[in-house]
Amino acid sequence: MRETILQTHQLSIGYRAPRRPDFKVADTLNLSLQRGELVCLLGPNGVGKSTLMRTIAGMQAPLAGHVTIDHMNITDINPRALATHLSVVLTDRPNVGLLNGYALVALGRYPHTNWTGRLSAYDEAVIRWAVDAVGAADLAERPVMELSDGQRQKFMVARALAQEAKLILLDEPTAYLDLPRRAEIMQVLRQVAEQTGRAILLSTHDLDLALRTADTLWLMAEGSIHVGTPEDLVISGVFERAFQGEGVVFDRATGAFGMEKSPGQTVQVRGNGTPHIWTRRALQRAGYTLAANGTHTPMQIEVYGSEYQPVWHLYRHGECSEHHNIADLLAALSETGVSA
Repeated sequence: MRETILQTHQLSIGYRAPRRPDFKVADTLNLSLQRGELVCLLGPNGVGKSTLMRTIAGMQAPLAGHVTIDHMNITDINPRALATHLSVVLTDRPNVGLLNGYALVALGRYPHTNWTGRLSAYDEAVIRWAVDAVGAADLAERPVMELSDGQRQKFMVARALAQEAKLILLDEPTAYLDLPRRAEIMQVLRQVAEQTGRAILLSTHDLDLALRTADTLWLMAEGSIHVGTPEDLVISGVFERAFQGEGVVFDRATGAFGMEKSPGQTVQVRGNGTPHIWTRRALQRAGYTLAANGTHTPMQIEVYGSEYQPVWHLYRHGECSEHHNIADLLAALSETGVSA
């Protein structure tokens, strides 16, 4: 069995206000995070993800219950010692004055230095490793205040890595990054968890990357948290139900999200490979309803040819037309009065 790093014990989270009842966000949470595990915290906007992260980090008092790190109550650990067990990256923009990227990451070594604050050769090696891990070596000498939000976020993640805490909490670590950099950071975090044995919990709105990367999901919905592998939560329907009414629909078969639309004309698509997948996506985007294989429909599309030069045959009203790209196919559907 893997070592348990984080546990919540009958934890209730929320807010207290003078002369008013407590506002409870979630109740009776018994969660755990294991050594070497990457967990993504997901949920609709306003469900309480940041509240949970702040409570776990000791930045906000729980309404009931408690949190333990390495089997120690977080409230019993003094701040300097806690920094050797826990590192936190928030979405707030840090005020770091004139520090450059390297110096910002070096702050992560503070809990490990003596009273002089002098960095050892080992400290310097850890800092360089952390900067390289997030792909920011070429930016390390630049002042942080001159960096973009995405570049700055890379150094904040590197600072957390340099801290060498057993538990890393990250609130929306990919919020300011473009898609390639988001995927890169998620892959870095997964490798850190696997190779160093650190437990990593991150909240994110990037549902697709979470499904592809996380070992475990904590899915917040309606005051409770569903815990499981991404695949188990998808198969059970929990994932799909959690995001109902958010303006998107989740396709359990493909693991993809689409825009919620009223049902349109029904069409069946036959074929295989990449062109078949993207044909289905194009039709859904255009508002068509896709019929299951074997279903009789008045309109059918067959995808032929190679992966890079496909051909589409559209059958409707007893006639067949041939098309050589999806734009022409959609135009033909629209021109014949069978638009979605």
